[in-house]
Amino acid sequence: MRNETFECLHCGNRVLPHTQGSARNHCPYCLYSLHLDEDIPGDRASLCHGMMKPIDFTYKKKKGDMILHECQKCGKTILNKVAPDDDFIGFVRRKNEG
Repeated sequence: MRNETFECLHCGNRVLPHTQGSARNHCPYCLYSLHLDEDIPGDRASLCHGMMKPIDFTYKKKKGDMILHECQKCGKTILNKVAPDDDFIGFVRRKNEG
């Protein structure tokens, strides 16, 4: 699993790696991701590489707040754990406003 700095292809922000032991898989500013994983988080086995749009959120008892991403290329949906520095509150507000 790679945990490195990247430039978000959606909003253009420079995204720093996580410092808390896990690999970052989405932008903390716009919450977009790339469709890199296929079957399990971190497998990087997807051949799609489409943009993953944050479309919804949920709460899982064992994992906490989760973002539902949908691939804009193939339509696959994937749940991702919210990171401590994500603009999750802003996303929830925008989602609830319509």
